[in-house]
Amino acid sequence: MDIKRRQLLKVSALSGAAIASGLAPELSSAESDQASTVEPLRILVLGGTGFIGPHMVSEALRRGHDVTLFNRGRTNNELFPDLVTLNGDRDNGLDSLKGKKWDVVIDNSGYVPRHVADSARLLASSASHYVYVSTISVYASLANPVDEDAPLAWIDDESVEEVTNATYGPLKALCEKRAAREFGEDRLAILRPTYICGPGDRTDRYTYWPARTLQGGEMIWPGTPADKIQIIDVRDLANFTIDVCENRTVGTFNTVTPAGSFDMGDLLGDSLAVTAAETTPVWVDYDFIQSQDTGEGNSFPIWSPPLQEYAGSAYVNGERAVAQGLRNRPTRETARDTVSWWKTLPAERTEKTRAGLSPEIEARLIEAWKTRKT
Repeated sequence: MDIKRRQLLKVSALSGAAIASGLAPELSSAESDQASTVEPLRILVLGGTGFIGPHMVSEALRRGHDVTLFNRGRTNNELFPDLVTLNGDRDNGLDSLKGKKWDVVIDNSGYVPRHVADSARLLASSASHYVYVSTISVYASLANPVDEDAPLAWIDDESVEEVTNATYGPLKALCEKRAAREFGEDRLAILRPTYICGPGDRTDRYTYWPARTLQGGEMIWPGTPADKIQIIDVRDLANFTIDVCENRTVGTFNTVTPAGSFDMGDLLGDSLAVTAAETTPVWVDYDFIQSQDTGEGNSFPIWSPPLQEYAGSAYVNGERAVAQGLRNRPTRETARDTVSWWKTLPAERTEKTRAGLSPEIEARLIEAWKTRKT
């Protein structure tokens, strides 16, 4: 039995666990019958069991590729029980990777430059292609629209390894440079996604909006319906990632929805349409938001305040990725599938979202807004 046939049988068996977990989309019969025309690749995924990893693994398996996982074995071990999993740690625990060969490495778990440098250096002679998943936060400024050639953020002390809101972008920019130094730009693809959305999202940054809409009642929405935002469905990112692997694509690509094509009003419309909830939006302006004490951890995810420093944050140019084959599904499909996944989760997971406003803060803000308006 050849590798492709073996992998097609394997993905059919594994997809049930992944679908049940909510971390991977159910494949249609037509999709399941499709096989990649590319010679099967040996793909190593650094991670593979978080949010974006399972979607990439499932897509690779669906296309008939041979996938190996490398992780600490602490998260979602039930997803891919039949895959070879090499246990280890990116912090000085790479021994299980030594002496093996792959065609492509997908690095979707690299946040610390030293870790990326160590893995890329070790694997440079073990694989011919390295795909590093970065972020649009690497740009030095989003005050204006950017493309892949815009200046990158930096950090004065490159020995810093603590990932915070302030260091996340600069550290990811350094990770890109470390990967390029070890693998060479002629063997490296860098993907820079914006907010990643869809089934399995562990941050709730996008999920907050349709999940809160589902509850009904009066709901605060910040700014105006015309405020632009950008997202990427995790499955579209996964599809593009495997395309990049198969085509041995090199270069840097912003993976985003088309610049300026999506706004908060669209997000509201999607959320209302897929939940059929009796929800009344209450739009509050930036000055009001600034005047209120929302407490720690309460914010409006994805939305950007109307300040110059964020003016280009929803206008990141993704034309290079589109030219290379990126396809964005309708945003309503993302909303629909996110809600379907959300409904399968246990109550202890859904009773409080990990992003957005708490019910108490939202109620207080709505009352304050009504008082101010009168």
